[in-house]
Amino acid sequence: MAGIYIHIPFCRRKCHYCNFYSVASSRYRKEFMDGITEELYLRRKYMGERELQTIYFGGGTPSYLEVRHIQKILEEIRKYHKVSSSAEITLEANPDDLNPAVIKSYRNAGINRLSIGVQSFREEDLQYLNRIHSAARAEESIREALDAGFDNLSIDLIYGIPTLSSAQWEENIEKAISFGIPHISAYSLTVEPNTALDVLIHKKKLAAPDEDNSIEHFRILLRKMKEHGYEHYEISNFCKPGHYSRHNSQYWNGEMYLGIGPSAHSYDGFSRQWNVGSIIEYADRIRRGERFFETEELTVEQHYNEFIMVRLRTMWGCDIAKLREKFGETLAAEFSSRAMNYISSGQIEEAGGIYTLTDEGKLFADGIASDLFLES
Repeated sequence: MAGIYIHIPFCRRKCHYCNFYSVASSRYRKEFMDGITEELYLRRKYMGERELQTIYFGGGTPSYLEVRHIQKILEEIRKYHKVSSSAEITLEANPDDLNPAVIKSYRNAGINRLSIGVQSFREEDLQYLNRIHSAARAEESIREALDAGFDNLSIDLIYGIPTLSSAQWEENIEKAISFGIPHISAYSLTVEPNTALDVLIHKKKLAAPDEDNSIEHFRILLRKMKEHGYEHYEISNFCKPGHYSRHNSQYWNGEMYLGIGPSAHSYDGFSRQWNVGSIIEYADRIRRGERFFETEELTVEQHYNEFIMVRLRTMWGCDIAKLREKFGETLAAEFSSRAMNYISSGQIEEAGGIYTLTDEGKLFADGIASDLFLES
């Protein structure tokens, strides 16, 4: 599989917790579009003749762009790439940007999957996060998307918010499930350095997330999703059978992808590239014909560690046969030996050579993976 990610860095307002590159403005929209158009041409051979199976508009807030801009980008992609007739084409959207007319325009433009940034159905949580939409608008946007025929729909939720009790979190989950949404992404609130949330917590203007509270919320999440028939196919992602995010699954399966736009990342199977994280610098460098991205050739150790990290995050687990095929018998044996400690503690289970995290292990996924890494 092959996919393209388009990073749209514009937002109406910056959320307190966000550490992705974005700007709370629509200024420099023309420069951005010029840069995107030219980058798609310059990197048209990056994936060879592979047919695109996925296109993903992320951000930032892609729905802050006008629909005509999304249409233009899709037209440019199709100039240089063959796009599968069954391609998954996703657009992230905020509830406040959506209405029936806009949603219909997205469908007409070729978007067939919406990912709506709900985060919570409670006003108090949304205010803490500095979200611009209301709880009522979150519900309305979901109904509008479903009414428009978007049966391939995902929403984002956040847990571990200090304003959110365990009972209220369970109500949030139940409300999401009540819509019949086939895909739900749920993330623990984390305080990233230098974000507005980090600053406000240090100034004692907002309460800090509590780790025990987040763990309890995660346990509730696992229980409720299982009860309602959702597969926990990646640490933060749940879906009805067959409704996996095909685009994100490419990341977790180590397949190649091209990232377009300021701060976007790409992977060709051997190296990673990342674009400069500034709209103006990105656009200016492209316009002047200068290098606008950095490249890192991955070592065997980096490939191995990434394989372990991403595979353990999924329900498909780490396949010892694939590990042996890619990295040799010695490293496969090393992994099996070190994983035994976590099998004994009940945090990893092994069946048929597939190593997966148990529900208890999922609470410590990052720490377990890093303990199994090779040291450079």
